[in-house]
Amino acid sequence: MLFGASTFIWTSPFGNDKLYLARHVAELGFDFLEICIEDPELVSGSAVREAAMEAAVSVSLCGAFGPDRDISDQEADGRRRGLEYLKRCIELAAEAGAPNVIGPMYSAVGKTRLLPENEREQQRVWAAEGLRTAGIYAAEYGVGLAIEPLNRFETDLVNTVEQGLDLCERIGLDNVGLLLDTFHMNIEERSLPQAIRAAGSRLRQFHACENDRGAPGKGHIDWDSVFSALKEIQYDGLIAIEAFTPEIKEIARAVSTWRPVARSGDELARDGLAFLKRKAADVE
Repeated sequence: MLFGASTFIWTSPFGNDKLYLARHVAELGFDFLEICIEDPELVSGSAVREAAMEAAVSVSLCGAFGPDRDISDQEADGRRRGLEYLKRCIELAAEAGAPNVIGPMYSAVGKTRLLPENEREQQRVWAAEGLRTAGIYAAEYGVGLAIEPLNRFETDLVNTVEQGLDLCERIGLDNVGLLLDTFHMNIEERSLPQAIRAAGSRLRQFHACENDRGAPGKGHIDWDSVFSALKEIQYDGLIAIEAFTPEIKEIARAVSTWRPVARSGDELARDGLAFLKRKAADVE
């Protein structure tokens, strides 16, 4: 397993002026930096690749899916903008050397509507159509897509592994799978290890996040069962800590982070990494 840290722990938006984070996460002991692409114009894939190589870390790439990047929007123009953004993320991932584009790419984060089943089904159809097109485009670049189920307060479309697998089946591409995040799973799944086992070979990346989005090991997630399930499905890929600094008001508001969950981003990252490495070693 390779362990990484999200740029959201320290800053937002990420741009070429924040490439020092590659060296910073390396100094903290991480294997990779997970870069969040809020504004693609601020980021050069070649510059990211160069900074990562100099720091001897790899990179992962996460999309940011707001209302103007909604691949299942009811308006065709909205769906087109969502696809264009996702294609740009795919290009950046290929340039930077990231294996996947990850995130809740099926809808806009924060879109929560109580819809009749026929309208919900239409949203699923649009999501699958757009992500199939994106997945084919990604395959041309040697990149995968990892779809992230979110909790019910952040999306109304894909909340569980079961729903994520259904969307993957509708898309029907080998390079499209799931990103599972223990923060969201803790809200939506009846059993985290059962959900991980259900994802099986579809699991492309993993977020190890505590129930309060603080450092792993500081809350009530049952990490022993999580790592045992990951071992059962022979997952040996990327595991990132994702947390959000309340100092950046736009991000704090979007993810409902109203209070600090650690004294600093460095403390959260350092403590979380040490804990995750111990748990991974326990199941080897």
